[in-house]
Amino acid sequence: MERVDDHLWHSVDGYWTERLLDPDPVLDAARAANAAAGLPPIDVSPAQGKMLYLLARSIGARRVLEVGTLGGYSTIWLARAVAPEGTLVTCEIDPHHAEVARANLARAGLAGTVEVRVGPALDTLAGLTGPFDLAFVDADKESNTEYVQQALRLCRPGGMIVVDNVVRGGAVGDPASTDPRVAGTRRLADALAADHRIDATMIQTVGTKGYDGFVLAVVR
Repeated sequence: MERVDDHLWHSVDGYWTERLLDPDPVLDAARAANAAAGLPPIDVSPAQGKMLYLLARSIGARRVLEVGTLGGYSTIWLARAVAPEGTLVTCEIDPHHAEVARANLARAGLAGTVEVRVGPALDTLAGLTGPFDLAFVDADKESNTEYVQQALRLCRPGGMIVVDNVVRGGAVGDPASTDPRVAGTRRLADALAADHRIDATMIQTVGTKGYDGFVLAVVR
């Protein structure tokens, strides 16, 4: 059973989304295609997608890196921020997910802006050269530290790194948790705390995605 808070969070998310986000058949079609293809419903919310778009726009991003494509919903938001002159490279391990994402991106008119790389993200990242202006990390949480280390290598000074799902419903505060996703997130927190190349904070969020949060960081 949902808690009362969950209903309230959904209601407030809906209230602001109706007022600040225009109707978008392309994004709606992407979510519908993801569901029809059996992809897990773990995309960012519309409000979070708009946040990514605005962050990329605010720093004038022209080259964006994404770790974790899924069906390309967040990819569309980010690619719109850099199109038509910019580019986006997105990493996806699952060929089926990548196929769905490519179709969604083509429908959005962004196939020429986005390159979907299929394979283990760490292998893909190791073969990339920078500089990127923004990196969005939203893949397996166990490898977040390694993904961010690669993003630090690839992003320019002043570039931005965003890491999703770092609160885990509050479980990140439990040092005794046996969840490997929590352990991976805590390892990332320790790595960020010790790395003087990056200036970071964490923002807790509630909404249609429940209780979670993200890391927002700038490369020194």
